[in-house]
Amino acid sequence: MKYVKGLKCRECGREYPVEPIYVCEFCFGPLEVIYDYAKIKKALSRRIIEKRPKNLWRYKELLPIDGEPSAGLNSGFTPLVKTERLAKYLGVKELYIKDDTVAHPTLSFKDRVVAVALTKAKEFGFDTVACASTGNLAHAVSAHGAKAGFNRFIFIPATLEQSKILASIVYEPNLVAVDGNYDDVNRLCSEIANKYRWAFVNINIRPFYAEGSKTMGFEIVEQLGWEAPDSIVVPCASGSLLTKVWKALKEFQQIGILKEVETKIYGSQATGCSPISTAFKNGTDVIRPIKPNTIAKSLAIGNPADGFYALQAVKESGGAMEDVSDEEIIDAIKILARTEGIFAETAGGVTLATYIKLLKDGKIDKRDSTVLCITGNGLKTAEVLNGQTAEVYQIKPNLSSFEEILKRIRQKEGK
Repeated sequence: MKYVKGLKCRECGREYPVEPIYVCEFCFGPLEVIYDYAKIKKALSRRIIEKRPKNLWRYKELLPIDGEPSAGLNSGFTPLVKTERLAKYLGVKELYIKDDTVAHPTLSFKDRVVAVALTKAKEFGFDTVACASTGNLAHAVSAHGAKAGFNRFIFIPATLEQSKILASIVYEPNLVAVDGNYDDVNRLCSEIANKYRWAFVNINIRPFYAEGSKTMGFEIVEQLGWEAPDSIVVPCASGSLLTKVWKALKEFQQIGILKEVETKIYGSQATGCSPISTAFKNGTDVIRPIKPNTIAKSLAIGNPADGFYALQAVKESGGAMEDVSDEEIIDAIKILARTEGIFAETAGGVTLATYIKLLKDGKIDKRDSTVLCITGNGLKTAEVLNGQTAEVYQIKPNLSSFEEILKRIRQKEGK
């Protein structure tokens, strides 16, 4: 049974059929999937969801596919970790980590959106998939595209971390490194998408691709016992993830799974690339593009496609936006690792550092139940910790050499 009614312009409201298009031909506004929620309400319930396999497709009626899923069958339903040591360290009552550093095939939340995008690409009859990426999307398209039998073209900034380049090229796509930042790459890909009949997941397939991010919001609610938390902190690059987490909560309310939504959504950015946060602080809806300069390269989108809509979601929920320095990002990565044993990439450091800042400023109450969205594994950006970690003790292979080091360690710890 089909639950998608079509596409709709987010600006002028004009409706379109389900096709691989992404902008309104009248006002050039972005298109979004619209659903038959009355039909979904009759077909989907908590009991039905709970009986399904523990992957993102347990919410398939709220995803924009016509048939059965054909990609990303092992993606989704990542752990929601109730922190103990981190909560105690920060002096807060109830803090959770939505941990997308594990369980996904390529260890980031991009497995969610790519699962939906590639399933839709197959439905549309494409044989080639492509993307513009700052790293994680490149990994996901490369891996899932290989398994699904697609030809793959991956476009990345040439300055991307070597570990992220390796994590894509191992799947043997056509990897193209472009001299320029992500915004330069994205502009080029838009030109290519207009010439070649390829499924660019974050361009002509974007309305469908973006819907995959909702599954993070659906899972948070289900894993909290079908309750929405007081606050959710989400890292922002394009702003799409934040808007879709908010949309997920509202959709669950619309079909009766949630009685009410009082959750506040908080957006986090790196100060070196914070166009959305800057607009929020300046009290304007105008997102001014900037040239990124931050270690958080996965968030380094200076002209965010969904920045305006992320702002609206934050304001509608009663939340806020904040940004943090590279130093704060590194400190947060290390705090999360040593308290909860979770190694996050730089985007995760941005999320935790932002939460710490929001706590200090009194914008999030320490008594709130809060979920931090940690979106990628730290092994993807390990280079940023070079020279920033604890000392490595090197000894000779004998007991006396070890005991000399042990004495130093105990003196350091005050024991």
